[in-house]
Amino acid sequence: MFTNKRKLRWLALGAVATGALASAPVPAQEVVKIGLIVPMTGGQASTGKQIDNAVKLYMQQHGDTVAGKKIEVILKDDATLPDNTKRLAQELIVNEKVNIIAGFGITPSAFAAAPLATQAKVPEVVMAAGTSSITEKSPYVVRTSFTLGQSSTIIADWAVKNGIKKVATLTSDYAPGNDALKFFKEHFTAGGGQIVEEVKTPLANPDFAPFLQRMKDAKPDAMFVFVPAGQGGNFMKQYAERGLDKAGIKVIGPGDVTDDDLLKDMGDAAIGTVTAHIYSAAHPSEKNKEFVAAYKKAFHQRPGFMAVGGYDGMHLIYAALQKTGGKADGDSLIAAMKGMAWESPRGPISIDPETRDIIQNVYIRKVEKVDGELYNVEFETFKNVKDPGKTKK
Repeated sequence: MFTNKRKLRWLALGAVATGALASAPVPAQEVVKIGLIVPMTGGQASTGKQIDNAVKLYMQQHGDTVAGKKIEVILKDDATLPDNTKRLAQELIVNEKVNIIAGFGITPSAFAAAPLATQAKVPEVVMAAGTSSITEKSPYVVRTSFTLGQSSTIIADWAVKNGIKKVATLTSDYAPGNDALKFFKEHFTAGGGQIVEEVKTPLANPDFAPFLQRMKDAKPDAMFVFVPAGQGGNFMKQYAERGLDKAGIKVIGPGDVTDDDLLKDMGDAAIGTVTAHIYSAAHPSEKNKEFVAAYKKAFHQRPGFMAVGGYDGMHLIYAALQKTGGKADGDSLIAAMKGMAWESPRGPISIDPETRDIIQNVYIRKVEKVDGELYNVEFETFKNVKDPGKTKK
């Protein structure tokens, strides 16, 4: 039995403890931060804007909470300068304490961030850049965009089968352009084709006119073209001005040159261009029709393949967080992402558990006028294509 004095003392202590609990702050909902590094200005600005739009659209449709965690996206413009990318990635990781870095409009930017991803054990979700070796730069890199090898090998095989014997090549002089050229040449020449002219153009602010004259003088059956998304409009304008369309020299290549983002304004010179690529706004699935309608409603323009890379990147992040029950450390997220598969607006896709690279359909498409607008109309499908740069190893 307590004495009255001891009873009073215990009651007092209880009251203090209860008061302390009552006044303790309620823990804030945990936040998962995504640092989105893309070019919002400069020559590749259309890439950054598509990805930013798609990220916003995904979050509008799926909310900003996953597995009890609030999702916060911090957008940074690297203006397509790899030194900027590296600095911004470091600031995001060290100062903002982001859980994931994402975006990466060009390969040099993805390369610049990879050592930081490794050091900090932060996943790097590549939504745009397309060089084969990117995923080899860090065990924390995973890609939702494409590789140039996936499409360049397929367009080369198509060209050989369709009677194209002589090709001139025009590619941007950096890693993806070199990948595109390498894989195209290997397959095209193995099939008996001949490269009659080969030029490389500068990545920044290229003037295609003098190179196009060399293409015209070589009198090829077709020209194989890789320029990064955002430069296709300027290329096609100069292609028409130099009269290559009237000379009967058709354009073939990976689909970057006829990105949906710019295609509608390219003019009739683009009609007949045949490309191999991973996405078209005209892809006939119901899921894509819904995606295109939602994107157009939100942003008053047509989505391109960069938008799909961003949209699927967010799906991968959300699905990985659901799988981990909200655990957001790099090792848990990367383990959850490996082998993940889902239906994208582009078709069925998955993440290769060995390489962390994307496996997806590649479509042969031709630019046609549909209801008065230019579209990449798909007419052949190659299913579940892996990156050939890795399948050879």
